[in-house]
Amino acid sequence: MIRLLRSLTSCQSSSRKYHLLFRHFSADTDHTSLQELHPGDDLAVTRALQLLQSPEDTWNRDELKTLLLPENESSKSSVKRLCFIASNIQSADRTLGFLNFVRTSSSEEHVLSLVRSACERVLTTAASEPHSEEKLYALYNVAREKGIPLTAKATTHLLCRFGQAEMIDELVSVFHEIDPEVKNTKVCNAYLRGLFKSRKAREALKVLDEMLERDSELPPSDITGEIVFSALLRREYTETVTEDEIAELVMKFGRHGIFPDSIKLSKLITRLSKSGKIEKAWDFLQEIFRLGGPVEAGLCNALLSGFGWANDINKMNKLLRKMKEMNVEPNIVTFGILINHLCKFRRLDDALEVFKQMNGEGNDGISICVKPDAVIYNTLINGLCKVGRQQEGLELLEKMKLQSGCSPTTVTYNCLIDNYCKSGEIERARALFDQMSEEGLVPNEITLNILVDGMSKNGRINSAVQLLREMKVIGLTPSAKIYTSLIYAFCAVNNIAKAMELFDEMSNNSGIAPDAITYYTLISGLAQAGRLDDANRVTLKLKEVGFSLDIACYNTLISCFCKKNKTNDAYNLFKEMESAGVKPDTVTYNTLIAHFSKHKDFRKACELMELMQREGHTPTVVTCGALIHAHCLNGEVEEAMKIFEQMRSFSSRIPPNTIIYNILIDSLCKKGEVEQAASLMDDMIGRKVRPNTNTFNALLRGLQGKNLLEKALKLMDLMTEQACKPDYITMEVLTEWLSAVGQLEKLKRFLKGSTLMARLNEDEDTEASLYTIASRQSKHKKYFQDPGH
Repeated sequence: MIRLLRSLTSCQSSSRKYHLLFRHFSADTDHTSLQELHPGDDLAVTRALQLLQSPEDTWNRDELKTLLLPENESSKSSVKRLCFIASNIQSADRTLGFLNFVRTSSSEEHVLSLVRSACERVLTTAASEPHSEEKLYALYNVAREKGIPLTAKATTHLLCRFGQAEMIDELVSVFHEIDPEVKNTKVCNAYLRGLFKSRKAREALKVLDEMLERDSELPPSDITGEIVFSALLRREYTETVTEDEIAELVMKFGRHGIFPDSIKLSKLITRLSKSGKIEKAWDFLQEIFRLGGPVEAGLCNALLSGFGWANDINKMNKLLRKMKEMNVEPNIVTFGILINHLCKFRRLDDALEVFKQMNGEGNDGISICVKPDAVIYNTLINGLCKVGRQQEGLELLEKMKLQSGCSPTTVTYNCLIDNYCKSGEIERARALFDQMSEEGLVPNEITLNILVDGMSKNGRINSAVQLLREMKVIGLTPSAKIYTSLIYAFCAVNNIAKAMELFDEMSNNSGIAPDAITYYTLISGLAQAGRLDDANRVTLKLKEVGFSLDIACYNTLISCFCKKNKTNDAYNLFKEMESAGVKPDTVTYNTLIAHFSKHKDFRKACELMELMQREGHTPTVVTCGALIHAHCLNGEVEEAMKIFEQMRSFSSRIPPNTIIYNILIDSLCKKGEVEQAASLMDDMIGRKVRPNTNTFNALLRGLQGKNLLEKALKLMDLMTEQACKPDYITMEVLTEWLSAVGQLEKLKRFLKGSTLMARLNEDEDTEASLYTIASRQSKHKKYFQDPGH
């Protein structure tokens, strides 16, 4: 006996990890200790365990059967004995073999129940071990091979573990191989969870179709709904399953009395609304109410926001009435949404009416007493100020102060100060700033930025700087944005020295590092002031601190270099853009093309235009106009006309404008080709491109050179029809010409109603007055030379 017990102890030591597995189940009612066995069973159990240590195919099955299932023994004793043995076999595989032996050796119901329960233990215990998925699947296959049926609990553990590990093949295999009688709602839930984790939404929906049938044997539970809707409302499923499909699923679950929580329902309503299915969202909400789903303000608020985005005020009101019908009381969020959207669409009177409803003062049957909070006050005050109703905003501010528990905030004052600054009322803005401080509200960076920006833009730059100094004294640190606003303002008035002083203060003293926008602002200001060397130095500093020029900065510098005729510098910057990864845009190309065209380098200009098109940019009217103007200045009107013909071709997407017509008409007239110039004007009017006074002046000058008086008189009539007012250049041409041929009366009729005619009426000597007025134009001849002005 002692030898047998020692043998048993040795076996138990070698299988410690399995003991630990089974020890987890020591609280189970069918888990048995040696002390609980029937007297005399210890020898039988010890002998059975000794036999079971050998390979399965060498077991003495007859002896085992005699030891385990003796005749004329109570079922209770047999079960206890089997439980103890199953819990102490050194191998999970052999445990399953042992259970199979028991299953095939007895048809007693209690024995079969024991086999299933013990198999469940083996699998669930293995499932509790970390990183045991492969072992678990192997055990499952052994159980299948040995014909040991799984319980629902064991199946659930298997599916949960495979789902968590995203072992999709194993997951699907287990689910489809289990006995139909084992499959229940919990098993399906574990399977669904695993499918969704592996992003197999379509396969999950097929399982759901079976569960959601009206008389399904696997009806969904609340847990099913939580699994499904938690997954489908995540972002990764937005392209896999549509909002309409999710809404239909909600309806099917609802027929089983199961609904997602209000947060998930609100999220779905929001998604329907944002995807343009606002009517679907409205129908969906009503169906939720009809099926007995949660009737909460949160769901209505989600749809209310949707109607607000769609600017459908009527539906917003309809929803509010529906809420009243369903006894859903609007909350502070409901009113906040309504007021916010009404303010956005400038319907301030309606917003104020809703505000009255909150205080129980409404007159349309939707009055309810809900105290407005600071957010609602701020929304209304901001909305009123944006439509120029600052005084009403101030009145609301005073009303806000009287309401208990709702004091004005820094945001409240920022709204008012911002709008007064934008309307140019800087004194009122500053007064509000002082009032804010008196009431103990600390201005923040936004407050300071609003005031500094407003003062700078309204010619109060020095006051803005003084305010900056005051704020620093009280410990408010200005941001890079505030300094940038001041630098921009000083650059705009060409006070570059002050702009540089602020930039240096920012870099060296304030401890605030200039950001990229600060650099861009200063570089642009220096370039436009013609201080290109300084602009280059700041650009180098920008690169040293790790920033790169943006497209706007490159364009400004290139434009300024072109104006200074620093062609190489401009072109080098253009090449630098490529290496810096900044793609030139249409403005970049147009600037360079105009520059090279002006300097008669048409080869380079054409190269740039070809490159522009290769890079996917379509030449604009500015591009073509630059080339046309340059060719005309160079006397190459034929080349200019070729570009013009391409522009007005049927396939062209760049129709010529008034300036281009003017350049060509003027150039043709100077060459004496007046008929072609007149034809261009006819084409211009036919294409509904409106001629201006410069157009007529150029053609009148050409007609004068050819002495084509009749055509000039007709052109004067056309000028009147086109409502183009004559200027001093028109007077210079017509006075000299018409006085020489005795047609001053026609000139007076032509000028009737114009400001020039009023001057003529003041002078008795009409002809002398005409010459006097015309002579004043001599200083404007340069203006006339540029018909595109």
